[in-house]
Amino acid sequence: MDRSARGATIVVSICLALTGLLTGCAQSGHPLAGEMDVRTLDVGGNAVDRFHYDTAANGHGDVLEGIRMAAAVVPTMKIDQSLNVGRGSFVHTKIADLVKYDGLPDVAKPILERRGFIVDYATSGSDRPDPKGSDHADPNANAVTMVLMRFPTADNAKLAAREMEDADFAVALQQNVKLTVAEYPDALAHYRPGVNNVGVRMARKDFVLSIFASRPSADQRDLLSLVKRTLDAEVPAIDAFQETPADKLDTLQPDPDNLLARVLADKRDAGRAPDPDTFAVWNTNWNIDSALDQAARKALLEKTGTDAFGFVDDNEIFRVRDAAAGEDLVNGLVTVLGSGFATDSAPDKVPGTRCGHWTDSSADDAYRCWVGYRRYVAVVFAPNLATVQRKATAQYALLANSL
Repeated sequence: MDRSARGATIVVSICLALTGLLTGCAQSGHPLAGEMDVRTLDVGGNAVDRFHYDTAANGHGDVLEGIRMAAAVVPTMKIDQSLNVGRGSFVHTKIADLVKYDGLPDVAKPILERRGFIVDYATSGSDRPDPKGSDHADPNANAVTMVLMRFPTADNAKLAAREMEDADFAVALQQNVKLTVAEYPDALAHYRPGVNNVGVRMARKDFVLSIFASRPSADQRDLLSLVKRTLDAEVPAIDAFQETPADKLDTLQPDPDNLLARVLADKRDAGRAPDPDTFAVWNTNWNIDSALDQAARKALLEKTGTDAFGFVDDNEIFRVRDAAAGEDLVNGLVTVLGSGFATDSAPDKVPGTRCGHWTDSSADDAYRCWVGYRRYVAVVFAPNLATVQRKATAQYALLANSL
């Protein structure tokens, strides 16, 4: 994936050595037939024994539900094949962040608070890349932003949708014009004649879907057509999603399948809190949402049977159909990086590993290695080749020890 910088410090606990230098934390045992003995690898002091994170949400069930909600929001390419350029996604539990980053108006703040807003998942896509150096979509683009907000009950969601629409409409009462979408009578929409975008709020189950859609021209029919296609794609996804009851959010688990426990970490904290940017297991939609070519990314994930993706700080992991699919996934991910990415040697004695670096970067994550083991492909990052090779060796040992 085209990786954005992520980083955080976590607290403590790896293997301790009684004396001397720590050269590995591999658990005792014997390799399976046909596999190397990872106890012979120099893992550079990294913890590579089998590990588990706590199963409790510890008060962060809202964050975990927001991460789950990636499955309830379609990538924009499903709305229209031309909306193929992913612009990323967000999860927010704080109302101030929701308004600041996800495009909701300030007038929504008291409504969200009053109606018990829990969490949102937001994503955006366009038919062209953002202008260089800008965080905003090209003003001449076809673009759609969807914000799916969770509330405690369906009644709260209905009230929130109506109140947010009324408050937003009243900001320019004399200029705004209400619109209707015949197939979706619950969709509350308006636009300003002469302005090439439209806003929509619609309650569905315990959610409010907010849509901001723009076209190159301010044609009302074109705008409504884009809104309808968005709803045609998105409403079935919301309906298919099994939301967690509001009073059961803390039953969610940060790492239910031990995917994150298989990712190399600088330091381990069994009780670590979930974080959408540094410690999360995602539905594959999240990986598509950030892709500059959503169709190609979706095809690659489907071809390889990838069904989950996660990261711990700077390092990542994919779960694929089998080892052969893992090789195909790595080939696809390397190909999309282009000519600015150069191949490096993989670490000695570590099978199924490929390494490389950005030729024009000195960043802390300029170097990376993909490490394949059975159904898993992990990706480790570092500022130089020696460090990334050492991390790749440790990552391989951890994957082997985790199964």
